[in-house]
Amino acid sequence: MNILITGGAGFIGSHTYVVLKENGFTPIIVDNFANSSTMVLDRLQEITLDEVTCIEGDVNDASMYDQIFNKYAIEGVIHFAAYKAVGESVENPLKYYRNNVAATVLLLEKMQEYGIKNLVFSSSCTVYGQPESLPVTESAPIQPAVSPYGNSKQICEEIIRDSVQAKNAHLKAISLRYFNPIGAHKSALIGELPIGPPANLVPFLTQSVAGIRGPLQIFGDDYPTPDGTAIRDYIHVCDLAEAHVKALSYLLKHSDSPYYDYFNIGTGMGSSVLEVIHAFEKATGKKVHYEIKPRRSGDITAVYAATNKSKEVLNWSTQKSLEEALLDSWKWQEQLLKS
Repeated sequence: MNILITGGAGFIGSHTYVVLKENGFTPIIVDNFANSSTMVLDRLQEITLDEVTCIEGDVNDASMYDQIFNKYAIEGVIHFAAYKAVGESVENPLKYYRNNVAATVLLLEKMQEYGIKNLVFSSSCTVYGQPESLPVTESAPIQPAVSPYGNSKQICEEIIRDSVQAKNAHLKAISLRYFNPIGAHKSALIGELPIGPPANLVPFLTQSVAGIRGPLQIFGDDYPTPDGTAIRDYIHVCDLAEAHVKALSYLLKHSDSPYYDYFNIGTGMGSSVLEVIHAFEKATGKKVHYEIKPRRSGDITAVYAATNKSKEVLNWSTQKSLEEALLDSWKWQEQLLKS
């Protein structure tokens, strides 16, 4: 069963590729390598012991979809391809609306044109903004987004919902609202590979400890949290990858269309920046040097997931601890230093 993965050479996409293969699917990657490396393809082949099918192309290119959908019988799409840096989105919002929103519209148009019914969308907990209560449930009101990145995910969810509800749509879709993915594959052959300075905490932390960057910068120690630093829900990327396959399998078994739903994908626990640093030091035995900086525009105080719905409906829950995820992140960083 052929499954198209947009952005499949990226951090989450590559790990989902592996889990799809392990579950008997035939994943087909499309990626423009704007924020990933062709090296990943060789690594995926090494992990799965099978040839990787990848089309290099841009998700805003209609002819690329025509080429793929005419050549392959695609049963479902997992749509990862998006820009994801909160800070950059504040500086360059149009870049984010073009790549994240317009490309999703095009994908939906092409799926409709070619009769492809199953979509798993890579959403984000940023759609909640700063939630009124924690842990945040799927029934929480969607707050005004605090960044264009978050807004792009809100808009895409609304577009998918409306597309599912359209007359004669025959579309089934699930949006997965990720919390903060970290970690790497146990082989240390694939992991997060940011182009340029990392926008996320853990790759910046590992690069700092590896001597690639200076001290880790903590943006704000005056939040109303126990230690003053912001709180997030950090999930191992391999657990996150499993959630995509669970969601896809659910759609394939769900014969009724239209169908649309959304699920939190997190651990259900919040960890502050300082707690992450201490967990990393405990897991690796490495010392983290850090400095406090002012808060960043677009950052919220705290968010972590309620995960009951994903457990009950998708039969999915996390298996790996924060320390495991941080140790895998460090092993990946060590492998990068050697290569």
